[in-house]
Amino acid sequence: MKGRHFFKTAVLTPLLASAIGGCAVRGAPSFVIAGSYFPGWMFCGLIGVVSAFAVRVGFVASGLANFLPFQLFVCSAFGLCCGLLAWLLWFGQ
Repeated sequence: MKGRHFFKTAVLTPLLASAIGGCAVRGAPSFVIAGSYFPGWMFCGLIGVVSAFAVRVGFVASGLANFLPFQLFVCSAFGLCCGLLAWLLWFGQ
C-alpha cells in the first residue's frame, strides 16, 4: 500500500501539474473571429494543407507526378514544413 502512495506522490503529481500548466491563457495564441476564439494552430494547419495541395497541383501540372515516388509523403512533408514555418514566423520569439 505504501508503494501506491509513493507512486501517486512522486509520479502522478508532477505529471498532472505539467498537464494543467498548458491550460494557461497567457501563452495561447488565439484570435477572435465572429465572437469565437480560434487557436493559431488551426490557421497554421490550414496553411500547411493548402500548400500541400498546391504542391500536388504543381507536380501534376509539370508532369513530375509521373516520376516522383511516394508523392503522398512528399506533399505531406512540404505541407508540414510550410505549416511549421508559418507558426515560427507568426508566433515565434
